[in-house]
Amino acid sequence: MLELRGIATFYGPVQVHFGVDLEVRTGQIVCLLGGNASGKSTTMKVILGLVRPQAGQVRFDGHELTGQPTPQIIRRGIGSVPEARRIFPTMSVRENLLMGAYIRRDRAAVGEDLERVLELFPRLGERLAQRGGTLSGGEQQMLAMARALMGRPRLIVMDEPTMGLSPLYVEKVLELIQVINRQGVTVFMVEQSANLALQIADYGYVLQTGRIALHGSAEALRHNPQIQDAYLGGARAV
Repeated sequence: MLELRGIATFYGPVQVHFGVDLEVRTGQIVCLLGGNASGKSTTMKVILGLVRPQAGQVRFDGHELTGQPTPQIIRRGIGSVPEARRIFPTMSVRENLLMGAYIRRDRAAVGEDLERVLELFPRLGERLAQRGGTLSGGEQQMLAMARALMGRPRLIVMDEPTMGLSPLYVEKVLELIQVINRQGVTVFMVEQSANLALQIADYGYVLQTGRIALHGSAEALRHNPQIQDAYLGGARAV
C-alpha cells in the first residue's frame, strides 16, 4: 500500500534521512521505532508531503506522492494523527470531528460516519459540546484518532500516539488502534516505546540516525537481542 524508496531528506545543510526504504502492506499495523532525533517524525512528514525529500520516492497504492501537496495526499486516502494531537482547542468536540471530513462531499454519509465514530469513542459522545482544549490528554488523543477516521482513510499514519498518556489511556489507545485496524484501516505508527508498539504491530522498522538499522516481523524484533538491549530495558547499546 505504502512504499518509501531511497528517501534522503535535509533540513538546510543537515541530512536527516540516508536512503530510507520501507513498506506498509494492506491490512497491517507497521511501526517505526527509534530514539530521539533518529528521523521518525520527519518520515511521517515526508509521507504527508510536509517535507519534500531531496531524493527518493513515496508511493501509495502505486501512485506517486512525492512532491504532491498535503491536501491531495489526504484525498488519496491517508489520514493523520499528528504528534501532540493538534486538535483545535477552542472548537467543540463535534466541530473537531467534522473538520476531519472537510474534504468530503458526501454530507449524508458524514453524519452516518459521525455516529459510527462515536460508537467507537463513546467518551467523545458524552462531550460533543465541550471545547477540545478542555479534554484530558487521553481524551484529546481519542479525538485526534476519531477526527482522522472521519476522512474515511484507508491508511492512518500516527506519530507517537501514546506519548504523554497515563498507563490507563496508553492501554486504551493501543486497543483502539487494533480495533481500527480490524475494521479495515491499515496503520503506520511512529513510536518511541518499542515495547508498546511491538505488542500490537505486525511488522517493524528501526530507524537510527536516519538509516533503517533493522526490520522484520514484530515477533522477530521482540526477540532480537539488539532490540532488547536498546529498547526493551537491556544493558547494552546497539
